[in-house]
Amino acid sequence: MIRELHTPEQVRAACGDDDLVMWAAQGLARGSRAWALGAAVVTASPRLARRDRLGVCGDAASAAQLVRHALGELGPSFHPVGDTELIAQVAAEIDGMEVAGEFSWMSLPPGVSPAPGDRAAWLEPADEDEVSALLTESAPGSYAVPGMPGVRRWAGIRIGGRLAAVAADAWSAPDVGLLGGVATAGAFRGRGLAGRLCRWVAWELEKDYGRAALMVDDDNPAALGVYARLGFLRRRIAAAGTKDED
Repeated sequence: MIRELHTPEQVRAACGDDDLVMWAAQGLARGSRAWALGAAVVTASPRLARRDRLGVCGDAASAAQLVRHALGELGPSFHPVGDTELIAQVAAEIDGMEVAGEFSWMSLPPGVSPAPGDRAAWLEPADEDEVSALLTESAPGSYAVPGMPGVRRWAGIRIGGRLAAVAADAWSAPDVGLLGGVATAGAFRGRGLAGRLCRWVAWELEKDYGRAALMVDDDNPAALGVYARLGFLRRRIAAAGTKDED
């Protein structure tokens, strides 16, 4: 029988503290919900990293039932996300659903926290126009941008007074800090600034939320390498959606 979970502690116990599922639960705040069936869990949060998302774990048959239930409760705009094989199996079980994309979830294992980098700091709100200009130039496809709901704060490294690299604390959950919006200005690439800044932000996120994670495209080997060197472990995941979505 499907049961709704009403506290973060219930979600943690049901999913085995799966960091992706806990992130998608967002502490069951601001309209987030969660359900369990057997060993499967689905957590739902609206407008999480620009989409309505369902974090999914467990066996495919039970997970598919939970996804159907969540879509019935919340509507068809929610996108299941989880381990690649699981999402493919869930999508195959639900009429009108297909895998929409594959990428990677990377997180620091328990007890691993990179040492803080140098010359990095949290920026002030007055710096956000400069952050926006850097992203427009160097990372126009960034999901995280200044002023977007859920994008909490920006960190940066300055060289000669100029903003050279940025990264964000974006869509973090109470117990999973998410690193996003990583970009380096073209004039400063090749100096290892992204790695140094991400090391510092990961340290801050681990300190504030207990652990740090991020999402990265699989066709970005440079970023994958930077994060791996910092100690992040890679987990291949996928997202699914309805076939008739715009």
